[in-house]
Amino acid sequence: MGMPVAELVTVGRRTGRERATMLAVPVLEADRLVLVASFGGDDRHPAWFLNLRANPSVRVTVAGSTRRPTARVATGAERAALWSRIVERYAGYARYQQRTERELPIVVLEGGRQQR
Repeated sequence: MGMPVAELVTVGRRTGRERATMLAVPVLEADRLVLVASFGGDDRHPAWFLNLRANPSVRVTVAGSTRRPTARVATGAERAALWSRIVERYAGYARYQQRTERELPIVVLEGGRQQR
């Protein structure tokens, strides 16, 4: 789809073990990454999203650069603005939204020091 990809590492909400997932990153900026918990339009949330809701401290690697940001779910006007940007550039997310009644969460990863 022409998007950057990231390895997101969350802590399992039940096991406490690290769980790694490769994800597309529709918004990649110097100070934040934005993800969509689409799960291909499934009616369920993806496990990585449930994990970061339970423990928002994550590790993410993009293009060889790793950092430990904090995750949060965008709401209100921020969510609306991000959603518009995302679907304008990557229409597949709009199709995913049409497949399910749940509102696809938009996750913002911010902060965290860069690691080597």
